[in-house]
Amino acid sequence: MGGPDKLLRYRRFGRVDARERVAKFLDEDTFQEIGVLAGDASIPSDAFVAGSGLVDGRPVLVGSEDFTVAGGSIGTAAATKRARIAELAKRERTPLVMMLEGAGHRATNALHPHRPAPNDLQAMAELAGLVPTVSIVCGPSAGHGALAAPMSDFVIMVKDHAAMFTAGPPLVEASLAEKVTKEDLGGSAAHAEMSGIADNVAADVDSALELTRKYLSYFPSNAWSRAPLADPDTSVAAPRSLDSLLDVVPPNPRIPYDMRDVLSVMVDEGTLFELQPQHGSSVITVLARMGGRVVAVVANQPLVLAGALDVAAAEKACRFIEMTGAFHIPLIFLADNPGVLAGSKSERDGILRASARMFAAQHRSTVPKMHVTVRKAFGFGGSVMGQNAFDNQTVSLSFPGGMLGGIPAAVGGSTSKADERTQRALIENEAAGPWRLASSVTYDDVIDPRELRNALLGALRLSSGRDAGPVAPVVHTGYLP
Repeated sequence: MGGPDKLLRYRRFGRVDARERVAKFLDEDTFQEIGVLAGDASIPSDAFVAGSGLVDGRPVLVGSEDFTVAGGSIGTAAATKRARIAELAKRERTPLVMMLEGAGHRATNALHPHRPAPNDLQAMAELAGLVPTVSIVCGPSAGHGALAAPMSDFVIMVKDHAAMFTAGPPLVEASLAEKVTKEDLGGSAAHAEMSGIADNVAADVDSALELTRKYLSYFPSNAWSRAPLADPDTSVAAPRSLDSLLDVVPPNPRIPYDMRDVLSVMVDEGTLFELQPQHGSSVITVLARMGGRVVAVVANQPLVLAGALDVAAAEKACRFIEMTGAFHIPLIFLADNPGVLAGSKSERDGILRASARMFAAQHRSTVPKMHVTVRKAFGFGGSVMGQNAFDNQTVSLSFPGGMLGGIPAAVGGSTSKADERTQRALIENEAAGPWRLASSVTYDDVIDPRELRNALLGALRLSSGRDAGPVAPVVHTGYLP
């Protein structure tokens, strides 16, 4: 690595070096390195540690940028190693984990001619939907190296240390005369809250490594297999009434509540894993287990914008639906929203396109799909949450107080200039709940909220016949809007 003096200075700041990160991440004594002799002998391993090992007994490929050597910059040999492990991930159908902390391509590369070689980003682009990919941003990551993050399925940033940018503060100042700190330019707040490139923020490297191991536990090793089943005891798999939901969900649709309180009792205890909690927060995207089976949940959050979907929330949900669907994970929608977000800012931000993409993603999904109207789902806010009848649902349910319509009845009656009798009829129909729709089998059933978990477990049992045969990567015709 960078030698004892550099390593000592590095560790004084509470940092975990490139090799120690790999050792901590993988199962003990399973790391098999490749390319240790790569590059110039004066630049150990060409500032990039790479190889394979096991995580919970399953093979994983890993690459770790070494900031103590040439600032973790990418030399010619390191570029080849990066492409090599991405290519191996595709060929061997194995997850890829990248640990980023480097300055991008090494400036001196331009002084030495070298033959054309595969590009690691080309290789990583081909992994999408074939094997799970994770990037852990451990420190400053710039230029070409940082692009591995948005190419990955799941991105973690280490708080107070990590930053990502196309170009760092010195280059920004030189080219744009903008003075900005690395935290403001590309710190965890910039990417976890605003850009959405970072899915989760970890307190330290150890937490980030544990988060990565947990994330991978919800996924199969590749798209030719299914997510591993847990072995639930009989009490987990048995029917269970969720009595607390009667207190959690207020009957009045104008009163907010925390949808996480619903999710925490709905799924198997201790299995809730939320992605992007700080971004697009009017929708919640989680991985969890139900009866030991991995599920993906998209749920409106009434605490934020009353659950209305803005551009960030719709884009977040769209990506989550596509990513989990690529690995054959059943999808659950819990709808409680007044629609997609209205207003001039929302329109200018592109809510029509973002919500159309989310709708198309859920419609095209080939996994078992379950919808529950918890309280309300107006207009396109219901459609994007899989509420439309016969839209490939395994089951479509509503709580007794479910309210639906193109727009809220009071607003619709007023804007259409309906007479008083018609307006009253519209309001009464809306308040009457989901019974009329259930009578036409728009809903399969109207359920007691306490039966939510049991109803979804029944749908998962119904869909389990799909597990009998082999699976393959999902192939779509055409493209999202």
